[in-house]
Amino acid sequence: MTTTLPADKHQGWQYLAWSLPSIRFVQGWIYWGGGSRRFIYAPSKLDPSAHHWMAYKFQTAMPGALLGMDHIVSYLLTHFALLYAAVIFFSAVELVVGVCLLIGFMTRASALVSMGLSFFLMLLFGWQGATCIDEWTMAAANFGMGATLFLAGAGAWSIDALRQHDHQASNLWGWAASDPLPERWIAPLSRGTFIVTMIFVIATYSYYRGSVWGPFHGGPVSPAKHHVSFSHIHQNPDGSWVFHAYLDGGTADVPAHIMSINLTDNHNRPLASWQGLDLQHLPPSAFINDYPYNKFAPGIMSLQAPVGAKAWITLPPVKYSSSSRPDHLQAILIDGQTINQSISPGR
Repeated sequence: MTTTLPADKHQGWQYLAWSLPSIRFVQGWIYWGGGSRRFIYAPSKLDPSAHHWMAYKFQTAMPGALLGMDHIVSYLLTHFALLYAAVIFFSAVELVVGVCLLIGFMTRASALVSMGLSFFLMLLFGWQGATCIDEWTMAAANFGMGATLFLAGAGAWSIDALRQHDHQASNLWGWAASDPLPERWIAPLSRGTFIVTMIFVIATYSYYRGSVWGPFHGGPVSPAKHHVSFSHIHQNPDGSWVFHAYLDGGTADVPAHIMSINLTDNHNRPLASWQGLDLQHLPPSAFINDYPYNKFAPGIMSLQAPVGAKAWITLPPVKYSSSSRPDHLQAILIDGQTINQSISPGR
């Protein structure tokens, strides 16, 4: 087998320059598309009164967000001014980075920012994607494309190429654009970038799906199967029952539906029950939602909630044998899944 090599180093760099515009265009269009949809084509995403307001999307990320990002999102959701500023800033950065990459202006700096965006999008949404781990794939691919452009610059047919000098980058402007890097930097910088990219991709894939050191799995937080966690379950003096519910798993495309809630004893025998019709007719006062966006609320013969919803829920009094003590709260979801949560003694 023979391999055709460039006749000289200059020709090799020419091949590279001609190869880069496709990568730069795709990466730029992805980020331009994200920013332009919010500012131009779908402004309801930046309208707090609209159903497509970005806060709803960010809240769905909370159950599987990594490195404490769920706490940051939770804080922002309860502080509107900071939330709105963060959404506008993130969208503006996407828009500017996308435009810069499309036209090849300040390409190396724009690519580095795009890698940062991909990193944070992975931390937030990498767990989502019920069939093809869509969000992980997008973040990983964008990180790799950003790393390539960070090392090589804009390539041909770019503004950077029009002003580029043949000499090596000697100042911050030249480095941030696409001037050639000092040759002594190229090999170590390339190795370091490759190692970071490889660790980023393998570590996140292994965490979310396995198949690296162990078998494939659905992820620590399932992006397909809804799950509800219950805590602080207790009975009020008037006989009503109160608990905190958190929809901490499942697809963000459709809400979860809880079809019935039961109190059972230690032998799983039912002591009391609130069926679909009871749940459907709960008054608004029965819900104290943690956030003003994705909420628990009565559904059709059920309780319903989108992913990320958290709420204190009060169920009306029911009679059960005084000789028996409820040990578990049991919820049955529309897919037949049964969730049991023990009731702490003394509550």
